[in-house]
Amino acid sequence: MAKRSIFEEVGEGATPAAPQAGGLIDRGTGGARRAIRIWLMVLFALVAVMIVIGGLTRLSDAGLSITEWKPVTGAIPPMNAADWQSEFDLYQQSPQYRLTNEGMTMGQFQQIYWWEWGHRFLGRVIGLVWALGFLGFWIAGKIPAGWTKRLLWVGVLGGLQGAVGWWMVASGLEGDMTSVASYRLATHLGIGFVILGFLTWYALLLGRTEGQLLQARRVREAKQFGMSTGLLHLVFLQILLGALVAGIDAGRSFPTWPLMNGSFFPADAFYVPDGGAAWRAFFENPGLVQFVHRMVAYLVFVFGIVVWLRGRKSVHKATRTAFHMVFGMIWVQVALGIVTVLTAASLHPAITHQIGAIVLWVLILRARYLSQYPKVTSLRGGTA
Repeated sequence: MAKRSIFEEVGEGATPAAPQAGGLIDRGTGGARRAIRIWLMVLFALVAVMIVIGGLTRLSDAGLSITEWKPVTGAIPPMNAADWQSEFDLYQQSPQYRLTNEGMTMGQFQQIYWWEWGHRFLGRVIGLVWALGFLGFWIAGKIPAGWTKRLLWVGVLGGLQGAVGWWMVASGLEGDMTSVASYRLATHLGIGFVILGFLTWYALLLGRTEGQLLQARRVREAKQFGMSTGLLHLVFLQILLGALVAGIDAGRSFPTWPLMNGSFFPADAFYVPDGGAAWRAFFENPGLVQFVHRMVAYLVFVFGIVVWLRGRKSVHKATRTAFHMVFGMIWVQVALGIVTVLTAASLHPAITHQIGAIVLWVLILRARYLSQYPKVTSLRGGTA
C-alpha cells in the first residue's frame, strides 16, 4: 500500500463524481410538472370564464331558459325551427315564463337560451379538458409522485359542480319561482371559486420542484400565512354573500351609498313575504342581505389593512409585492362595489365587480403561497 503524504489533499488523484441534477427529494418524483402546470392554467382560464358567463347568465335572467338536464345530448343546440319550437314550448311551461315573460317572442327566447346553452357547453368543455389531460398524464406515467389524488380531486369537484348546477336550476322550475333559489346559487358559485382556488394553488406549487418547496418552507412566515388564510376565508364568505345579493336582485333595491335610502339599517329588514321564520330574512330580504354584504365588505377592507401592514414587513421582496397587490385590489374591489350599488347593479359594473372578486381571490392565494414558500433572493437581488 502506497504511503500518503501528510500534505496530500484528500481525494487527490481520484476522478471526482459528477454532481447529481436535483436533490434526492426530487429524484423520481418530477413527472411532467411543466406540462401539468400549463394544463392546470388552461383549466383555470376556462373556469374563470365560466364564472363570468355564469354571472352574465344570472344578470340576463337566462338561467331558466333550458328546463331539462341532458348531460350528453344537451350539447347539441336546436338545429331547425321544429327544435326551437320544442324548446320554447318547454320554457312556456315554466313559472318564469308564466309570471314574468308571458308574450315573449321566439327571438327574445333565443337570446336568453344561448346564454344558458353557452354556460352549460363551457362546463362540458371543462370536463373534457380535465378528463383528457388527467387520463393522458396518468397513462403516460407523467404525474409526479403524490399528485394523482390532487388532480383527481379537481375532477371530482367539477363533477359535483355540474350536479349542483342542475340542482340550482331545478329550484327555479317549481311553484311560483321566477329565479333560482339564492342559497343554491351561492353554493354553485362557492364551489366554482373553490375549484379556482385549488387550480391556482396547484399551479403555484408546480412552479418549483419538491426540493425547492421544502427548502423554501424552512423560512416560511407563519404569521403572514395564517393572516392571509383568514383573509381568504373572509373574502370567500363575501363572495357567497354576493351570490345571495344577486340571487334575489338585492343590489337593485337600495341604489344609494353610504346610507341605504337615507338609513344606516334598512327598514323592514326582517320582513319575510310569506310570514316565514325571521332567520329566512338573511337569505330572502333584499335590504338585510345587501346590508350584511356591505358590512362584511367594510370588514374585509379593515382586515385587509391589518394583513397588508403585516405583509409589508416581510423580509422577502416578492412576498411584500404580493401583499401590496392584494391591498391595491381590495381598494379597487371596494370602489367597484360602490359603483355597482349606485348603478343599481347594471350589467357592466356588476360583472366587472365579479371579475374583481376573481382577481382578488387569486392575489390572496399568491400572497398566501409566498408566505408559506418564500422566494429567497440575495441582497443583490433586492431583499430590502
